[in-house]
Amino acid sequence: MSSIERVYEDLRTLTPDKLEVAADFVHRLAWLSEQERHAIFTRTAGALSSADADELERIIESGCEKIDEQSW
Repeated sequence: MSSIERVYEDLRTLTPDKLEVAADFVHRLAWLSEQERHAIFTRTAGALSSADADELERIIESGCEKIDEQSW
């Protein structure tokens, strides 16, 4: 049984007031996760110089945008 299935089964046994507490907790976890992603993005935004960003883009375009027909 997956984690989501176990959580679902546990949630089904809760009383309505406990279910509301669980829903609030899940909402706060999702919100914190979104805030963490935003903070990481903010910390790393602008970390590359324009020259480095251009070089990275060139490398990606030259090395990653090719199809190897022999590869699976």
